[in-house]
Amino acid sequence: MYPDPNGLDRLNSFALVSYIPDPLAGFLDRLRQELVPNCFLRAHVTILPPRPICSTPQKAWQTICSLAPVFLPFQVRLTEINVFPISDVIYVEIGAGSKELEEMHSRFNRDGLACGEPFPYCPHITLAQNLKPDELDELIHVARRRWKEYSQPAIFSVEKVVFVQNNRRKDWLDLGECHLGHDESRLMGELSDLMVG
Repeated sequence: MYPDPNGLDRLNSFALVSYIPDPLAGFLDRLRQELVPNCFLRAHVTILPPRPICSTPQKAWQTICSLAPVFLPFQVRLTEINVFPISDVIYVEIGAGSKELEEMHSRFNRDGLACGEPFPYCPHITLAQNLKPDELDELIHVARRRWKEYSQPAIFSVEKVVFVQNNRRKDWLDLGECHLGHDESRLMGELSDLMVG
């Protein structure tokens, strides 16, 4: 993404994610584009869903950097394709690693990052959302068929978190990343320049 250098294009909409590595990421990216053409989001697991923040991005980032060292890297296993009943979001369920993600969500959802969310937090990988009612049945069938065809391990490690911000074009800008289990305070000066605007 190439944001407005003055930051005027950015919204008060932030999230905390962990990107999924290849080969699993490549498969999920292709599947998401098959289900939702022109969707170019990188495959990720969301720790804090999109939210406005009531502090500055720098203060929110300080909270993230202070909490990331508390968590050690852990493995996540994807299980099967399902649909959230109210929102009709097609997603991949998470088995192993879901408790760790729930704990991270609980711990990071505080101070300037705190937000009342419309749905209870449920760790998952989103594949398709904002669908028309007549699309859902066909797309869930396609997603389940493709998932059965995937022959690589459906496991990845969560080793770092990435603080992201949305803009008016619905693009997400990476503001900074913290490795789990490491003291990131020494990087604060380097990363703060990304958050001006």
